[in-house]
Amino acid sequence: MSDPISRYQAIVIGGGPAGLFAAIRLAQALAAESQAHASPSRTGGVLLLERKGKPGRKLLLSGSGQCNITHAGEMADFLARYGGGAKPETSSAGRAKPEAASRFLKPALYGFTNEELLAWFRARGIEFETEENGKVFPVSRRAASILQVLLAECENLGVSIETDRRVRSIERLPRATDATGAPDGDKTGGFLLRTELPENSMANGTKTAEYAEYSAPVVLIATGGCSYPGTGSSGDGYALAASLGHRIVPPKPALVSVFVRDFALKDLAGLSFRNAGLTVRHGGKKILIKEGDLLITHEGLSGPLILDASRHIGEGDILEIRFATNTIDEFRSRLDAGLKANPRRLVKTVLADIGLTKSLADRFCENAGIGHDETAAVVTREKRDSLCRFACAYPFEVARLGDLDTAMATSGGVELSQVTAGTMESRIAPGLFFAGEVLDIDGDTGGYNLQAAFSTGALAATGMAAARGNGP
Repeated sequence: MSDPISRYQAIVIGGGPAGLFAAIRLAQALAAESQAHASPSRTGGVLLLERKGKPGRKLLLSGSGQCNITHAGEMADFLARYGGGAKPETSSAGRAKPEAASRFLKPALYGFTNEELLAWFRARGIEFETEENGKVFPVSRRAASILQVLLAECENLGVSIETDRRVRSIERLPRATDATGAPDGDKTGGFLLRTELPENSMANGTKTAEYAEYSAPVVLIATGGCSYPGTGSSGDGYALAASLGHRIVPPKPALVSVFVRDFALKDLAGLSFRNAGLTVRHGGKKILIKEGDLLITHEGLSGPLILDASRHIGEGDILEIRFATNTIDEFRSRLDAGLKANPRRLVKTVLADIGLTKSLADRFCENAGIGHDETAAVVTREKRDSLCRFACAYPFEVARLGDLDTAMATSGGVELSQVTAGTMESRIAPGLFFAGEVLDIDGDTGGYNLQAAFSTGALAATGMAAARGNGP
């Protein structure tokens, strides 16, 4: 038994930033259309279905609850910050070339930029501040303030939000036909959705229905990935997309720390390094070179440098870390000069003089077989070379990466080749749209994932408003 079908002009699945913003923009477009034609629809407006009891639970965790909403700078600089899509090529220097995700996102990012995003929220009372590293946060440092604006705007525009509504299935309805039974132009039949009903949907102790049904000519899947599944992003969108014929790139954790096999620096946990260097080797082949901020943990390596590179890292890979601020040749020159100028000084003291922390200097001397009281005058060339390797190319073997419970984002998702970049509409199921992390896209830390969510949500709303005219 089920309730009668509830019909809407558009349905959004998922109450994260992409879904909420798309619902807002779509409701604005439909309201403008209704005013222009003075012909109110016989069906409801925009419906948003959220699996959890409240929308935006993952948004509230962003930026450790402070909401790093975007990044400062030109949009051209954003493009290289995303992974996903077809496997990237690698230059002769080992640097990854722009990935398919970057090309795919270009229409969305340029269509709704970081400055437009901030201006939209400023117009609704939110002010922002930019850190030295380019990260942008609300002045309140509260992700809840961003969510409150989104929910208030939904309410003002009449977006219907139904929570505790996990969408279990989606199917295409038959296409509209003319009097002869032939397809009526480009019109689609739309979609039928079935959702679970919450346990409190009871009447006199009896559940009134097993599921609820909804239909609309256009539907947006904005369910997120499958990281932090407790927030509701547990991969539902992948199953819904696959049921309509979409290929799903197997999801895996992104923006995760690395666990190191036989980690020799665990007692140095908490040390951080600015502008450290990373070289990733897979099967002996250099596949990536990056620079950024590094953090030593009790079990391995983290910090933005590792998190951003994690999409390229796999079990068994070798990570060569440059702790020094110089290249290995520059470090060797400085070390040789320091040892020559101070022959009576301890080697570990000279290392500290040229930029290593005391704890690292002590550890590297120990690893190189340099005695606690060994002076610069007696250290051998072999030991100097060892110090240079430890400071500039310290090797760590990857035991494993963090799992989906700790990942900040998900790599993988709906295959990009099956989605039109200029509209976010499916190429194989007209009327179906995608936005946000459900796509095979993952961005670096620093606000890039949230910007992509808002930008793809805005573009999908525009596409849905246009496609709705081809519906029944």
